[in-house]
Amino acid sequence: MRFATWNVNSIRTRVDRVIAFLERSGTDVLAMQEIKCRPDQFPIAPFEAAGYQVAIHGLNQWNGVAVASRLPIVETQDHFLTQPAFGEPPVIEARALGVTVDTTEALPARDQQASSMTIWSLYVPNGREVTHAHYAYKLEWLANLAEQGRSWLADPAAQIALVGDWNVAPLDEDVWDVDAFEGATHVSAPEREAFAAFAADGWVEVTRERVTNYTYWDYQKLRFPKNEGMRIDFAYCSPALAARVSAAHIDRDERKGKGASDHVPVIVDVN
Repeated sequence: MRFATWNVNSIRTRVDRVIAFLERSGTDVLAMQEIKCRPDQFPIAPFEAAGYQVAIHGLNQWNGVAVASRLPIVETQDHFLTQPAFGEPPVIEARALGVTVDTTEALPARDQQASSMTIWSLYVPNGREVTHAHYAYKLEWLANLAEQGRSWLADPAAQIALVGDWNVAPLDEDVWDVDAFEGATHVSAPEREAFAAFAADGWVEVTRERVTNYTYWDYQKLRFPKNEGMRIDFAYCSPALAARVSAAHIDRDERKGKGASDHVPVIVDVN
């Protein structure tokens, strides 16, 4: 089977491109971020026409996450326990959606451990500036997710993927010029430590060793033609699921052409 993650930067603007990607790539489950709409505004009909169910979590025109699946969706969670709130009054933003799918249609029925898989579509807070309250919120958000993740890994057979826009460039090579980011978010030591904590807990980032490319290019300053990008979209898998991963891809071409998102899909194949 094949799953993917993609910050679509407004699903209503890019629904045609998303459907075309699904049909072209043969993706079974797509985790989307920054859908920027409420569930009643989400363009469900084109997904259903293409054979996909959709789970949606959006509160307004900001943030928002969704999962489209052509495998049966059996459970959804619109936040993780201890997910922190932000703002005044504090609100638990639409930044995490966990969807459990029945994989028996895609994987051998004899493999009981693979009867279901949970994919979390994650849109980690940006942080804005290292002195901003949003930066402290970002670190708390990642720390609380890691805490929840440790409880999920207590089951050695767990089939879980934490995928999405992490808004962290873990290594210097993940930005076109690390000196240009001096003093900025995404590359600061606390953010990188928060990201690395997942690997220390046992999660396996399954794309790094299989594919090299950026996943995001800003719309400004001709960043894409100059290939001045960032690698901030990742897939952390539980060990049992990581053992099944056979390939990973970054669809760089999806950044080309009219109406492209500033992110591209990150694709993972599972045996």
